Amino acid sequence: MNMIQAINSAMDVMMDRDPAVIVMGEDVGYFGGVFRATAGLQAKYGKTRVFDTPITECGIIGVAVGMGAYGLRPVPEIQFADYIYPALDQLVSEAARLRYRSAGEFIAPITVRSPFGGGIFGGQTHSQSPEGIFTHVSGIKTVIPSTPYDAKGLLIAAIEDNDPTLFFEPKRIYNGPFDGHWDRPTQNWSQHPAGAVPEGYYKIPLGKANVVREGEALTILVYGTMVHVASAVVAEAGVDAEIIDLRTLVPLDIETIEASVKKTGRCMIIHEATRTGGFGAELSALVQERCFYHLEAPIERVTGFDTPYPHSLEWAYFPGPVRIGEALKKVMKD
Repeated sequence: MNMIQAINSAMDVMMDRDPAVIVMGEDVGYFGGVFRATAGLQAKYGKTRVFDTPITECGIIGVAVGMGAYGLRPVPEIQFADYIYPALDQLVSEAARLRYRSAGEFIAPITVRSPFGGGIFGGQTHSQSPEGIFTHVSGIKTVIPSTPYDAKGLLIAAIEDNDPTLFFEPKRIYNGPFDGHWDRPTQNWSQHPAGAVPEGYYKIPLGKANVVREGEALTILVYGTMVHVASAVVAEAGVDAEIIDLRTLVPLDIETIEASVKKTGRCMIIHEATRTGGFGAELSALVQERCFYHLEAPIERVTGFDTPYPHSLEWAYFPGPVRIGEALKKVMKD
């Protein structure tokens, strides 16, 4: 399966297992979603469980919060992560705090799916990575898969979880892994081991990172598309790096990170989001606090720039092989 098919399969499995699971969003019904992630679900489960909404992100999430409080498990789709900002009040002030405000009487078991990130020439309004905004909010879990296998297992776990979860899908790798070289032929998931996705039910626990590559010289912390870009750069450079796919930013598998950095003595953090206030800053602080006496070089960050995502200069903004390669040389030299 590719990642779109894996996500579709996860929703299909959960809707079949639990009649409380519903899917809602702009064009998710008959049309099957802008990326076809919900294709066929309305025909199978009916218009009361898979339905289109007006173009109102605030309304979509507000309705989902109410549904969750009354016992349903809604899976709303925000068509692009760039459009999620009108829903911030409902996500931050209502969904994230409902359990706390009600002393556990009500919960908001909603899973908000949304494609995010660049690499598709989407420009400033279809390429943003807003995950850092939500990791700052207590009460929300933030999940970002990097493979079809992980996408299905993590989405099932998110739907079953009783807390609100932001499930950001890196759209650049919907159809195949991306090594960061935009001028090279693309791959598809059928050629990748993680494209082998079971048809039935399975889940991957939230809060458990995946060591994609073991190494002794350097720890690289990544998620989403950057897992594949970093892997390609490390392979070409011949560096014995340990690459950790975080999978979930909140909850964070800090134990795996700490053990790796204490082993390697060096740490690099890569994400596509803007640098200032990005989740990489939190990772850097945690590594510094827990691993200071084991570090042999300053922590290195490679991120997007503090600008809107540029259309014409996409590959200058995107943390690709050139910038990651330069940072790799710097951290290994120090």
